[in-house]
Amino acid sequence: MKMSKIETAVRTVLKFNEAFNRHDAAGMMQLMSDDCLFENTTPPPDGAVYSGKEAVTQYWHEFFQQSPQARIEIEEIFGLGFRCIMRWRYEWVDAAGQKGHVRGVDIFRLKDDLICEKLSYVKG
Repeated sequence: MKMSKIETAVRTVLKFNEAFNRHDAAGMMQLMSDDCLFENTTPPPDGAVYSGKEAVTQYWHEFFQQSPQARIEIEEIFGLGFRCIMRWRYEWVDAAGQKGHVRGVDIFRLKDDLICEKLSYVKG
């Protein structure tokens, strides 16, 4: 039985988040299109934009080097057509050993069953 576009989108984003929590940039990028776009939460107010697989891959490699304890817990996830919305809690440990977290939302768009756009927004 063929999965719906919504089921495919949600499953793809779940796999992407699992790879994120393993700090597996290569695994994440297998789920993104060559022409992917990632809009980060920082710097405020609009966030940096990374365009293309090479730029996005480089970003994730640097991110995991700077945030070796990074983890995202999904609070809610749902699909709408070619889009998937994920509410999350991002947790980290800073250089002084202090735990921290923020909450936010990612809006994903898929094309040909791959993530082509990841727009990230954060509270506060």
